Amino acid sequence: MFEKLEQLILEWADAKGIMLGSDPLAQFGKTDEEVTELYEAVMTDNKDEIKDAIGDIIVTLIVQANMQGFTINECVQHAYNIISKRTGKMANGVFVKDDN
Repeated sequence: MFEKLEQLILEWADAKGIMLGSDPLAQFGKTDEEVTELYEAVMTDNKDEIKDAIGDIIVTLIVQANMQGFTINECVQHAYNIISKRTGKMANGVFVKDDN
């Protein structure tokens, strides 16, 4: 299911000229902009804006992954393979990995 959605997002990005008219650095700037929007939405506890920002971030990351020659699934799987073996502890509400 998610692979089909990823494909639809990439088709949208291609139709909008993003794939040919942008580059990884510009796409990073778009991701950064969306992360700032998520921060602002979290600070005001605006659930609709939080949902929108999370979705927008994922869209920009799907495009970035594609620009780098990956699928988003490959990237998430790679991250999971690393974090699944990670040790650490909670501190101030966040997980802090051990220095291994």
